[in-house]
Amino acid sequence: MKVLKGRVQRFTGGDDYQAEFDPKAYLKHYKFGEGTWEEEYLNFVLKHYCKTFTSGGVKGDTLIDIGSGPNIHQLLSACESFKEIIASDYTYRNHRELEKWLKNEPEAFDWTPVVEYVCELEGNREKKAEKEAKLRKTIKQVLKCDVHKSNPMDPIVLPPADCLISSLCLEAACKDLNTYRNALKNINSLLKPGGHLVLSGDLGCSFFMVGPKRFSCLDLREEFLREVLSETGFIIQEFEVLFRGDDIIDESSDFSGMYFILARKEEAI
Repeated sequence: MKVLKGRVQRFTGGDDYQAEFDPKAYLKHYKFGEGTWEEEYLNFVLKHYCKTFTSGGVKGDTLIDIGSGPNIHQLLSACESFKEIIASDYTYRNHRELEKWLKNEPEAFDWTPVVEYVCELEGNREKKAEKEAKLRKTIKQVLKCDVHKSNPMDPIVLPPADCLISSLCLEAACKDLNTYRNALKNINSLLKPGGHLVLSGDLGCSFFMVGPKRFSCLDLREEFLREVLSETGFIIQEFEVLFRGDDIIDESSDFSGMYFILARKEEAI
């Protein structure tokens, strides 16, 4: 536990997510046009995803998404550079939400504004339908993932991937910095030497709200992220930070900034 603004903040672990994480409430944060910090975060990361995955430097056969949640936005540009994407999450409720979109079910979340924005970034605003079809075809599996296991996909053993992507996952799943360090080592085992890691999330965040439920978050700082990535065998190629503006009033999270990291796993000697 940690003290948060004069009161104790309880760590919310896997059981809390299985019981109380509501993907529909969470997805309300991913609507454009409402001027929220979530929209600012989306703008920030989508621009960087576009740059990363359309520049030609990050590509290959397989990409694994660690902790997808109920989201697809982080994969919209990636599907242009990889033949196969494996999505993953700890909770089966999020699996079901992803499956709804993959199967184009009527009650699936409408990602249209986000897809159109990504297509515009990529110079193909009119190709929304083609983009969605391509992503649906490229996502081959949705698996259970636990970053606290030495093989996060246990009992499934996957061939090492060319790229890992993870957004807003590790800081939510880890109760302290040492646990984060171990989780990063665990997901590193899924990546080929020379493969890429794409990380994004919040800095200085201790909690976030999903509907009425408060979830804990590990307070990350840039210095720690640089240090732990180096310790676990990664070479940072890009580290971008966007600090929260003073004009943003939002009580759903106390984050101080957002980060985007592109790193490469060191080659085996």
